[in-house]
Amino acid sequence: MKNLFLVLLVITVQSCQSQEKEKAKNMKPAIEKTDAEWKAQLSDIEYEVLRNKGTERAFTGEYYNHFEKGKYVCAACNNDLFLSQMKFESDCGWPSFDKAIEGSVIYKKDISFGMVRTEVMCAKCNGHLGHVFDDGPRETTGQRFCTNSVSVKFVPEEKL
Repeated sequence: MKNLFLVLLVITVQSCQSQEKEKAKNMKPAIEKTDAEWKAQLSDIEYEVLRNKGTERAFTGEYYNHFEKGKYVCAACNNDLFLSQMKFESDCGWPSFDKAIEGSVIYKKDISFGMVRTEVMCAKCNGHLGHVFDDGPRETTGQRFCTNSVSVKFVPEEKL
């Protein structure tokens, strides 16, 4: 019985290690640039948010109260992230979406500032977008993707 337990433990550990390696591989961005290249491409605030995981001040971003039809793309790499119909008014001070476009974002546990949160990053360049919370509209996904305006660009429907 003891040997069976050891075999099951080894298999479980190997499986977990394999899953962690797969997660790490999936975190590798499709677009890789040096800090100097990102600094040359992005504004100071875009660089601070997208590359250093900063946060813009609440109620100051261009898109927190923006409800035109279109889509939102990553400000660093133009990856499609959110459709306008996914956006909702949350009164939190940042643009809020109830879901992301399938496969457009990746998630990472964030334990900074004494909190446990889920960070949301662009799947193409690993740019920091914001965080996702479970206090969104219950009639849809129940999620609130709290997104920095400077981490996204809006593309109006007529330009799609």
